[in-house]
Amino acid sequence: MLVRSIEEVDHYLNEIGKTASKVQAWFASHRGEALDLLRQMKFEPVGFHPVEGHALNLVEQINQTWTYAVALAATRQLLGLHPDAGGYRLAPGAHASEELDIMSEAEGLVGAETFAAVHPKNNQKLRLDLDKMAIRTEQHRFVFFLSPKFPGNTRRVQFERSGVQVWSVDV
Repeated sequence: MLVRSIEEVDHYLNEIGKTASKVQAWFASHRGEALDLLRQMKFEPVGFHPVEGHALNLVEQINQTWTYAVALAATRQLLGLHPDAGGYRLAPGAHASEELDIMSEAEGLVGAETFAAVHPKNNQKLRLDLDKMAIRTEQHRFVFFLSPKFPGNTRRVQFERSGVQVWSVDV
């Protein structure tokens, strides 16, 4: 996914909202036993990919929704910080074809890892992403996270090391 403008960020976030609305409608129409509802959410394709729209189980939709949402929120921030980057390639969830979650079109200028978590230190995600970014050669290196414990689009210098900027983002 290539994003070159705030309008494109907004477009993709709108698509994510549409797929979330489809699940909301499914919930509203669901009748049956509570355990059956949980089984369907976990094992059946009652959800949707947040951007591409194809069927997924709901648990995967939840995970993918926040993976894409944080990458898009980070891209919004990067478009403001580094408008000279020529846009950004997003591969949230570390697709095998891309080295990072976000990379600038201008080679070697900007690189970033992104994640969503209840707390940025859960599962050592922040430490692992900082370790990964510390050895990268991009001129500007970032880790972005979305967490209810750290609201706002704010630089979090208390977490920074090795020249890697850390930001919390909101959607």
